[in-house]
Amino acid sequence: MPPALKQLPPALKQPHPTLKQRPSGSTAAASDAQITEWALAACDGDTEALERFVRATRADVCRFVACLGADAQGAEDLTQETYLRTLTALPRFAGRSCARTWVLSIACRVVADRYRAAAARPRFADGPNWRTEAERSQPGGLPGFDEGVALLDLLSSLDAPRRQAFVLTQVLGMPYADAADAAGCPIGTVRSRVARARAVMTSLLNAAESPVCPG
Repeated sequence: MPPALKQLPPALKQPHPTLKQRPSGSTAAASDAQITEWALAACDGDTEALERFVRATRADVCRFVACLGADAQGAEDLTQETYLRTLTALPRFAGRSCARTWVLSIACRVVADRYRAAAARPRFADGPNWRTEAERSQPGGLPGFDEGVALLDLLSSLDAPRRQAFVLTQVLGMPYADAADAAGCPIGTVRSRVARARAVMTSLLNAAESPVCPG
């Protein structure tokens, strides 16, 4: 294993970004080609390239796993697991796809594995306050949505495939072709899922804005 891959880079020790935060600095403006170059250099043991690669992709990974339903601590755990798997797989990365897309595809598998593991465990009573706690963890006042309507509330109404497609394309801004690569499905499937997600979320917003008739 190259020396760069023996331990997690310092970038993973920083606090994870929230949905409202955007990456800053030179890595925020890094092109997909540059990110891929850093990943390839990291394969050869370049520790600085590894640090740059992680900094350039970490915010998107955090936002992605958070939008799929993880709370702050859960998002951090899923992000760490994503990069543990990424660093293990990095020596085999050949640059045939964008490294940003590649690491998000790993995040997809990490989230899917976590859900499968949770589903396999015996389930007990969820407790009376689960909804209150969930609401406390969700951000409000997000751009593009009416005040008091949180994006995560809307996303929670979608099934997992549609939520994933919507987050990749509409939250992270990935091209549909890249989102299809990350999700491991045809581009037409991603387009269909995003269209259906938009329809569901628009319907919910319209319902929330409709006046309630007195009984």
